[in-house]
Amino acid sequence: MSGKEILGRVRTVLIIDWPSKDVPEALTLAGFQVVVKGGPGPTDYERYELDNGKPVSSHLGQPPDGADLVYSFRPVEELAEVISLAKTLHAHTIWIQSGVSITGEDDPKGCWFAEEQLDLARSMVLTGGLDFLSEPYIADVARELQRAA
Repeated sequence: MSGKEILGRVRTVLIIDWPSKDVPEALTLAGFQVVVKGGPGPTDYERYELDNGKPVSSHLGQPPDGADLVYSFRPVEELAEVISLAKTLHAHTIWIQSGVSITGEDDPKGCWFAEEQLDLARSMVLTGGLDFLSEPYIADVARELQRAA
């Protein structure tokens, strides 16, 4: 299933870290309910909402009751924790991003993973009973959906 098809079925997105504010802001502008887990603590959650057409964040202090999709900008080594949280929230999909370009350079829109890392991540997520995406850049897909609406 493509990123556009996946996002077309999503209402609530939990973001675990991000390469830039472009991710939560683009998803919020596209009409999604967006919650960000911004740290390791149990209260490190923020909600993104529109205020006069601009995305703003406010402290939520707890995880959402549920999420359809969990987006993670964390190392593959932390994926087991992400999968566990996604299952707790009854998510259907995990979308991971590396922040690395195909040339190996840091890139906030980068989605490249070494083959063995990508295979491991995909296997872990699918074995966990969830759908898996690692590309394209989620904010670009959100903008496409926003323009189509």
